[in-house]
Amino acid sequence: MNATPDAGAVSVETVIEDAAWDTVPLDALAGRAARATLGRLGLGAGEIVVLGCDDARIAGLNADFRGKPRPTNVLSWPSAERGARVEGQMPAPPDTARDAELGDIALAFGVCATEARAAGLALEAHVTHLLVHAVLHLLGFDHDRDGDAALMERLETEILAELGLHDPYSGDVS
Repeated sequence: MNATPDAGAVSVETVIEDAAWDTVPLDALAGRAARATLGRLGLGAGEIVVLGCDDARIAGLNADFRGKPRPTNVLSWPSAERGARVEGQMPAPPDTARDAELGDIALAFGVCATEARAAGLALEAHVTHLLVHAVLHLLGFDHDRDGDAALMERLETEILAELGLHDPYSGDVS
């Protein structure tokens, strides 16, 4: 279990259940992704727990929480409902002064590694994208409605660009 240094009151605790994650600096990637995402939205605080697990564990979580008994790359559990009421609008920011807990994220190593290879991406870059995506979910962003998806994708692209990473929606990996 690792925690990122207290930088701007953003706290990310990582829990590693699958030793395959030892090949990736998940705690550093999670801290960097969380700080970039929260910072882009003007939030300087928040607490997140990230689980690095295997495909079997995430398949069980996916079955339990979403009724989909198969592995997936990432899951997120916001600590509160924060979604925007109006499609395409920003969700209300959490009041981290009263409650800093934003929620939990789980990543499956096998699925992430397979997707990265298939897309010709470095695993660390793909994991960072998934972490930014998941942190946005914790903050109330979603992609179920077209307007919400466009907003979320735009923010992901902007945050990843700030981190020096490619636009995952462009189809270009350069």
